[in-house]
This record gives sequence, structure tokens and C-alpha cells, in this order.
Amino acid sequence: MKILNRLEEWLIVLLMGGATLIVFVSVLHRYASGYSIPVVQDWLLSLNFGWTQELCIIMFVWMAKFGAAYGVRTGIHVGVDVMVNRLADDKRAKVILFGLLAGALFTGIVATLGTRFVWENGAHYGLMSLFGLATGDLPEGPTTPDLEWPTWIVYLAIPLGSSLMCFRFLQVAYAFFQTGALPQHDHGHVDGLTEEPMPVDINIYDMDDNLHYRDLTHDSLGDSDAPNAADRKEGQS
Repeated sequence: MKILNRLEEWLIVLLMGGATLIVFVSVLHRYASGYSIPVVQDWLLSLNFGWTQELCIIMFVWMAKFGAAYGVRTGIHVGVDVMVNRLADDKRAKVILFGLLAGALFTGIVATLGTRFVWENGAHYGLMSLFGLATGDLPEGPTTPDLEWPTWIVYLAIPLGSSLMCFRFLQVAYAFFQTGALPQHDHGHVDGLTEEPMPVDINIYDMDDNLHYRDLTHDSLGDSDAPNAADRKEGQS
């Protein structure tokens, strides 16, 4: 299971990082090719980056599908649970379990329909051609405009991502049935940063140089015995 988790995380990281790098290089090429630099400008203009937008869209689609499965596993998805939390514990557990199984059913249906769509959109022809079998009247399927890739390879993200998401729903549902706990994610937490607890006796209104010192206990109560600014200044000197 750890291998699947790592594979899922690395796939998302590579897709996100790769798409970001491609966009950066494409924008840099667009601006750099506008400068009249001998030889360099001709070389830059000879490079074709018209495929970058299409490739980035494909990569973000794959990242979104597998990122959704990752979100189910880690509890990142935001849910409206105001009414659910007001239920009794036994009823709340049943509603949560029903929701998880409903999510597994929905994603399982999407994965099944997506597999059929991909198969009929050219995957059948591609596999038959790969193994050297007669394709007969099987349709080759369309290709993407810029990269000219078979579209069934692009659409393969639907059955693969939905199948993984269905598995994650079943995994979370089983763990919830066994332990009664759901995966929790702290949206305010940033990896690599640790929050140190603030001392109890610290005065958050005090400054290191005491230039704007205030005695909150006296000022807030309006005590007439509180020292004035001149007395405080003499006392600090």
C-alpha cells in the first residue's frame, strides 16, 4: 500500500512540476524570441512551442484526476457536514459510511463508463496493432490537434483516476468502519514550518524598547492612580 501511495504522490508532483516548467520555458521562449539578437533570434524562432498549451492541459487533467484520489485518502476534500455533525453518534456514523460508499459507487460507475469509452475510442485498435493482430474494421480513433497523440491515451485518465478514487473511497470506508476515524487534514499547516507555543506570561502589546508601553490593567479600568507618561519615562530612565 505504501508503494501505491508513493506512486500516487510522485505522479502528482511530476505532473504539476512538469507542467509548470513547460509553461515557464514557453513564456521565456516567447519573450526572448522577440529580441533582435543575431543568430540567437533565428534559432529561437525555429523552435516550435505550439504544443505546450495542449500538453499542459493534458497534464493538468491527469493531475486533477489522481489528485482527487489523493484528496480522498488524506481528507483534503471540503465537505458540508453541519447537519451531519448534529446527529447522534450512531446515526452520524451510518450517514458518513453511506456517503463514502455512495462516492465509491459513483466513481466506480464513472470508471466503468470511462473504460468503455476509451476502448471504443481507439484503445482496442491500439492494443491490436501493438501485438501485431489484425485490426479489421476497428476504428483507429482521433488524435490530438497539436501533439497528434491518440485521444484514447489522453482519456485514459478517466478510468484510471476514477478507479483509484473508487479504491480510496472503499479504503477510507473500511478504515472508518473499523476505527470510526476519518482522515483529517489541517488546511492551515505548511510542511517544513513548526509553530512554537507562545509563552503564557508574554504581553503581545509590549515592545522590546518599551517606547509604547501601556499598563493594560490600569488603562483598561480607568484607574486614576495609574502613573502618567512622564512618571513612567522617569521610572524607565
